[in-house]
Amino acid sequence: MSKHLVVVAGNIGAGKTSLTERIGDRLGWRTAYESVIDNPYLADFYADMRQWSFHLQVFYIGHRAEQYLQLARSAESAIADRSIYEDAYIFARALHHMGNLSERDYHAYRRAFDLVVQGLPKPDLLLYLKAPVSVLV
Repeated sequence: MSKHLVVVAGNIGAGKTSLTERIGDRLGWRTAYESVIDNPYLADFYADMRQWSFHLQVFYIGHRAEQYLQLARSAESAIADRSIYEDAYIFARALHHMGNLSERDYHAYRRAFDLVVQGLPKPDLLLYLKAPVSVLV
């Protein structure tokens, strides 16, 4: 049987974690989740987004790259509840457009992201969960 790497993307509250748990349980796959509890920047970020946006995004590059490598090195198939691509193409981009991530920091982040992603395995499938705002709130 071949090994697979699947990532689940979508808005906060769309059901990424629930779907990841269900697929992992049903197929006997390894599961990986977004780091919230052990994130040393999250509280600071919410207190002052302009000050901590770059730090938070760099933390997520490292966290997700490490997570992807661990999953890729594992002998079993795996599913993760957030993708490294969302960090760059959605979150960092939005922080930049809102003025919370300076032009200089955004370009430095994107250079680092592009280099890191080149060395990572590509997922076999990215599942995007779409939900109406009434479900997300």
